[in-house]
This record gives sequence, structure tokens and C-alpha cells, in this order.
Amino acid sequence: MTIFQALILGIIQGFTELLPISSSAHLALTPWLLGWPDHGLAFDVALHLGTLIAIVGYFHAEWRMLIVAAISLARKRRAETPEEKRVVFLVIATIPAGIAGLLLEDAAETIFRSPVLIATNLIVMGILLWAVDRFMSRERGMESMSWKDAMLVGLAQCLALVPGVSRSGSTITAGRALKLSRESAAVFSFLLSMPITLAAVVFKFPDALREAESVVPLAVGVVAAALSAWVAIAVLLRYVARRSYGVFAVYRVAFGALILYLIYARGL
Repeated sequence: MTIFQALILGIIQGFTELLPISSSAHLALTPWLLGWPDHGLAFDVALHLGTLIAIVGYFHAEWRMLIVAAISLARKRRAETPEEKRVVFLVIATIPAGIAGLLLEDAAETIFRSPVLIATNLIVMGILLWAVDRFMSRERGMESMSWKDAMLVGLAQCLALVPGVSRSGSTITAGRALKLSRESAAVFSFLLSMPITLAAVVFKFPDALREAESVVPLAVGVVAAALSAWVAIAVLLRYVARRSYGVFAVYRVAFGALILYLIYARGL
């Protein structure tokens, strides 16, 4: 892999991981579209280190409160404050995706990376995101969440193992279906991404290092992902404070339709 390819993939990863448009789809399809060799799932996961840095950095104040709340919760063994309840909800929501990731790791690296499947998922989940965001009320904040809400969002996160679904897309869609406000659904989605992303990086980053001919492209990709992810968080939170997720739904459908057309045109 060249430094240029790693730079482009890092930028794509950072922007698309936190926007509800599927980073896995873009990372899997970019080499296919440009005729680059497949860089593999290990490299994709390694780029998540950059995303993780951005999430921790951008929400550093929130994470400090959650750490304090987690320590207090461990002592009292009872969630009383909003921050302590949020810790519990993040744990509950993380469990399903952790189990699904262990069970479906092989499929995620092989059959789930089919361009036809990815394009179809982009379109279907785009339509679902638009419908849920359009017709659900937006009155609830994160403080109104229950453990059942957290579990349902966590189950939705499992779908993101299939490229084209989108981790942020599935969790934001679930949050909106549960009548969370657009901003609350996005923030909980971002916070929820940290535990599962950290676990993936811990397990897969060593594989990426072993497979890399040089660590320079990998380092470039991680830095590019961190910077672009920071921008993506800021842009999305400001955007959805005033507007709907409709533009992302339209993009997903258009991108998926383009991929299906290219598959047909290439006779694949």
C-alpha cells in the first residue's frame, strides 16, 4: 500500500465512520472502484485508532465525567446520577455488538464485503434512516433513556458488522426510532462507538502491523482518520441541531444506486 492510498483511505474512514453513511462500505468499495488491491479488514480496523483518538479528544469532558461516575458506581453498586446511569447504558449497549463481533468475524472479512450486498444495504438503510427521522417526534433527551432503550440501540449496532449498514447509521436510526432527539441520538452513538472501537483496535491492530510492509502508510492513515473524524463530529452535531438526517439518506441511496449501476456496467 502506498502512502497516498493510506492517506485517502484514512480521510474516508474518519469522515464516514461518524457520519451515518457507512465507513466499512466506503473502505471496501474504494479499492474496488479505483482498482487498488484490497487492503483487508485488519487495515480498516487499524484506521479506527484515529477515529478513537478523535472521539476521546472531542468528548474529553464527557469522558472525564463518565470515568468519575463509573468509579462512584463501582463503590455504590447502584446508578443514581444521570452520569452513572449513562455508564450502565453504555455497558448494556456494548454487550450485543461484542458478542456478534466474536461470532461473525470470519463472515465480516469475506462474504459481507460483496459489492452487491454493500450497495443494497446502503440503499435499504438510507431509506429506513429517512423514514424514521422524518416521521418520529424528537422530544426526548439522553436523560430520559432506559436500559431497554440502551439494549435496543446495542442490538442495532450489531447490524454494522455488515458493510453498508453503518454503525453510526444503525445506532442513530435506532435512537430516532426510540424518539430521541437528533442531537441526543448522535451523541449517544458517538459515545457508544468508543468501547467497541477500542476492543476492535486492541484485537486487530497487531494484525495490521504484521501485514504492513511499512508502518509509515499505516501511521499516515491513522493521523488522517483522526483529523477527519474530528471534523465529522463537529459538522454533524452542528448540522443536526438545525436540520434532519435526510441529506445522508439521499447520499446513501445515490451511492448505492451508483455501485449497482457500475456492477451492471462492468458485467460483474
